[in-house]
Amino acid sequence: MTHRVLVVEDDPDIAHLVELHLRDLPCEVDVVHDGAAALDAALSRPYDAIVLDIMLPRADGLAVCQAIRQQRVYTPILMLTARSTELDRVVGLELGADDYLTKPFSVPELLARVKALFRRADTYSPRDAAMRGAVLTLDQLQIDVDRRAVSLGGVPVSLTAKEFDLLLCFAEHPGRVYTRAQLLDLVWGYSHDGYGHTVNSHINRLRAKIEQDPGQPRFVLTVWGVGYKFRDVADA
Repeated sequence: MTHRVLVVEDDPDIAHLVELHLRDLPCEVDVVHDGAAALDAALSRPYDAIVLDIMLPRADGLAVCQAIRQQRVYTPILMLTARSTELDRVVGLELGADDYLTKPFSVPELLARVKALFRRADTYSPRDAAMRGAVLTLDQLQIDVDRRAVSLGGVPVSLTAKEFDLLLCFAEHPGRVYTRAQLLDLVWGYSHDGYGHTVNSHINRLRAKIEQDPGQPRFVLTVWGVGYKFRDVADA
């Protein structure tokens, strides 16, 4: 199966390098060099993944990512950034990016991240079809699968794309315990040592949005020494 990827990079050499290696996967690749062109392409044509640099002319990558998600386009986004601080990475994830890679990066790691996005999307597609029209409810928490919308007591809750996928993974199987490695594989599409903090930070942000008291959660529960689970009847 050939996937279609949008590469957004203002450095011609990096853009060409990324394009060549993605075509070897194989992928169909479109390349644009500024934020305005990126947004136009992302909203007008279907892609299986977007490789998006942050530092761009005519709208930076963070603004592009936010605008794409505001239009309810959920194409997986891998952000490329020369910024290595945790705050910069968190901002990108909060705006809806699915993953990030810090420059300078190795080509094998870039390709591994992109293929992980493909696996995740391919896994979710048949599942989403089976779940079409479903609204999952627990107490005052409602998850509208089609609209990718969440509300708590009738009040909309704003989740990033990854936070929604994580919540949906839990809510579809209440009571099932997931390790961090399993969640990385199911939600992010990869599982490697050293990335457990990614799950932890997303769990913390998700709890801050859906739990009345994140310190004593009612929905996403910690199973000490193992991982996490979504509350079921036995936990009520």
